[in-house]
Amino acid sequence: MAWLHTWAGLALGWVLFFVFVTGTLGYFDTEIDRWMQPELPPSQAGLPAREVAPMLLTRLAAQAPGAERWQLRLPVDRNQPWPVIRWQGADPDAGATAANGEETLNGRSGLPLVARETGGGQHLYQMHWRLHYLGRGISDWIISLATLFMLVALITGVVVHRRIFRDFFTFRPGKGQRSWLDAHNLLSVVSLPFQLMITYSGLVFMGFSFMPLIVAAHYGVDREGRQQFFDEVFEAPGLVAPAAEPAPLVPLDGLLAEAEARWGEGRIRFVDIRHPGDRNARVILRESRDASVASGGRLLVFDGVSGERLHSGDGSGSARTVRDTLTGLHEGLFAATGLRWLYFFSGLLGCGMVATGLVLWGVKRRQQAQRRTGAAPLGLRLVERLNVGTVAGLPVAIAAYFWANRLLPPGLAERAAWEAHALFLTWLALMLHALLRKPGRAWVEQLSLAAIAWGTLPLLNALTTDRHLLHSLPRGDWALAGIDLVALVFGLGCATLAAWLRARHLSRQALSPVAPQRPASERQWGQA
Repeated sequence: MAWLHTWAGLALGWVLFFVFVTGTLGYFDTEIDRWMQPELPPSQAGLPAREVAPMLLTRLAAQAPGAERWQLRLPVDRNQPWPVIRWQGADPDAGATAANGEETLNGRSGLPLVARETGGGQHLYQMHWRLHYLGRGISDWIISLATLFMLVALITGVVVHRRIFRDFFTFRPGKGQRSWLDAHNLLSVVSLPFQLMITYSGLVFMGFSFMPLIVAAHYGVDREGRQQFFDEVFEAPGLVAPAAEPAPLVPLDGLLAEAEARWGEGRIRFVDIRHPGDRNARVILRESRDASVASGGRLLVFDGVSGERLHSGDGSGSARTVRDTLTGLHEGLFAATGLRWLYFFSGLLGCGMVATGLVLWGVKRRQQAQRRTGAAPLGLRLVERLNVGTVAGLPVAIAAYFWANRLLPPGLAERAAWEAHALFLTWLALMLHALLRKPGRAWVEQLSLAAIAWGTLPLLNALTTDRHLLHSLPRGDWALAGIDLVALVFGLGCATLAAWLRARHLSRQALSPVAPQRPASERQWGQA
């Protein structure tokens, strides 16, 4: 089991670290959205649905006449802080601004909110399963395999560590490989329930990708059959094709009132109107996601012309409920503030678990190589440097993503894409830096850079916007202030770690005798 744990952890460890870091940030995706669009007002969650919905409907009628579908997202909680409208299949000949579109609106005026283009926290969250530059099919398979390897590593890790309870209380600093193993065990044991939940539920999330034959056995392997499956599983019941006969849409007031009578006021998060203006129009109302762990939630389906209720419930059977519960646990959209922070800290422990596992792999094999031959092989030196570029370089790259949001011109074409480019170009540069430097120095240099990048982010925010800490703290705007404060704390943490590693590196140099001349192959890659 030990060899399986070791190689399963290393094989996709770098991918898993990226997934854990970006996924952990995703638990505050809405707050990051707010920070990266400082022009937006504070959250408008809690505005009455019966006041907001008519304004959104008026805007949709003006922007998207002849559309096949109108969607209204109401501001009910932190997951939806402002009203959003979307439309599909609108008719430009009838005056639509675009066939498909989306707008974020002011819930009090019904007018569009104007802010800089950004990927925001949603882009970071999506990176943890889309891998950005890769196609959807390729990234799905890579993430599925990485998640499966992670589950194998967790299970075999429990089997290998028979003294799991003792490991919870054991940490011996200054012991080299033993210390790294203790740190890895401690982080793993403390966060083990979370890691098992997040890994298994992640596999459930990707189940349709890495187990496609389950669907293909009943619906065929073609695209149409797969779409039929998703329509039957995820679409609301009672939907029909348009009749191509015009008919006025029923007023939403009565439908919203019935939903609030069932679920309570402020519980309607989503209004989905199919075929508006058609005799076969349907209106679907969905409950707020914080009402239940399950990600699906309850719904109501109405005839869009007569207002007759056609369906009520959660629209799913027991199998769908199990899946929705697991995916809901994974996303954590139901979590209130305290539980959301627990998700975040558990994710950080997962990042530390993966990072210490990667470092431990290199430390252990370097000691073995030194005993056998006195020199580390090329492959080991490459892994050590990739570990530096991954573990220390990724935090700097993500800081560059935030810096790009403030420094790129607001009117730049494809601005959101360039924010992501800044992240990956910075990460590439740090990978090259790690390859060209000795690991000991590279760790200190990159962690120092991370300390500067994160520690000065609030200063950059103050120099480029008026939504700095002196503005956000007095007003209790914690979505903005929280990002600045966390950046300061993380910068301080990186500075402390860099100083400790530098002192440790200098003390080792002072205590070690003059080393003999190394072979040319060893000098080429350096040595910590």
